[in-house]
Amino acid sequence: MKVIITKNYEELSKAAANEMANIIKNNPKAILGLATGGSPIGMYKELIRMNKDGELDFSDITTVNLDEYVGLSGDHNQSYRYFMNENLFNHININKEKTFVPNGLAENIEEECKNYDAKIAELGGTDVQLLGIGNNGHIAFNEPDSSLVAGTHLTKLTQDTIEANARFFESIDMVPTTALTMGLGGIMKSKKIIVIASGAGKAEAVKEMVSGKINTNMPASMLQMHRDVVVIVDEAAAALLNK
Repeated sequence: MKVIITKNYEELSKAAANEMANIIKNNPKAILGLATGGSPIGMYKELIRMNKDGELDFSDITTVNLDEYVGLSGDHNQSYRYFMNENLFNHININKEKTFVPNGLAENIEEECKNYDAKIAELGGTDVQLLGIGNNGHIAFNEPDSSLVAGTHLTKLTQDTIEANARFFESIDMVPTTALTMGLGGIMKSKKIIVIASGAGKAEAVKEMVSGKINTNMPASMLQMHRDVVVIVDEAAAALLNK
């Protein structure tokens, strides 16, 4: 596990964008695993800039997202499909038919999960998976629990996660309580993983992810078993690491 400590969020975003850009330049047909939330927004802005400046071409890129709220359509302004369109896809030369996000309105959730894993397998798996990390150590919507699920699955969100996401909704009562999420097995199959974290609120989770005991109550700790993980954090998020 390689750890890169940057001065602030702006530098973190540029470092993460450079990591992703190198993968795209080395493989113009790469399969990118992408994430939503506050952490990657700066990185996506930098990738948009690179694309507009002619430094990066997304025309043959395929993307697969980690998760989606159950009950939200893709055009709902808090859905993760909408987030990806607004924060990345609408601003780069990517074919949206090659951008995949779980369907939060699927009538048969179990079938949707199986089909999503099958699609990723059909693509040959992700060349890189971008991850954020929750204050409680969750990655994607794999929440702390006594056991974890390997494949894409329906999950109930913890109160901590609901409260953390409430800032994006008009009220906490409007935050969905369940989501579809890629499982730990799917994440760990990625050839490379990039984790980004910013702010003092993530410091404890980052410490446990990097050097804590591997356990299901800290899902991010599982990443210690992956052969190629790059953790990019700002100084605040790195505050508890043994430098």
